[in-house]
Amino acid sequence: MTQPPQLPVTFRPTRTRVVLLTVGACACAVLTVIAVVLETLTVGERITFVLTGALFLGVLILLSRPRVTADRDGVTVVNLTTKRRLAWAEVLRVNLRPGDPWVSLDLADGTNLPAMGIQPGIARRRALADAGALRALAEEHGTGGASG
Repeated sequence: MTQPPQLPVTFRPTRTRVVLLTVGACACAVLTVIAVVLETLTVGERITFVLTGALFLGVLILLSRPRVTADRDGVTVVNLTTKRRLAWAEVLRVNLRPGDPWVSLDLADGTNLPAMGIQPGIARRRALADAGALRALAEEHGTGGASG
């Protein structure tokens, strides 16, 4: 059994987040520089270049948002557009099976909640360790069990 980490703890795909934010900032900067440097562009085209860069950056910021935060009272799951607070008793199982894009939580109400803050993507070992740590916390603080 994995030793639970000290609370509070936040799990997030750090490498993926760094890549997304770096690419977004660079793309936004390049499009803004193009808008300023190219003299043949009209004002409308310049604005379009800058807005396209900002939109691209905004989408990548949204994609870098997921995280899972655990504290003494429960867990908060932040996915792309949603945020959900759960008491430990609501989390029955923490799953990360081979091929899964991210952790999923089996909940006491019979539903399943994706926890996109822990995803194997480009840091598989880290995701497995984080899933094990969250599983250990669920077992220690709630009715959680292990699977996968």
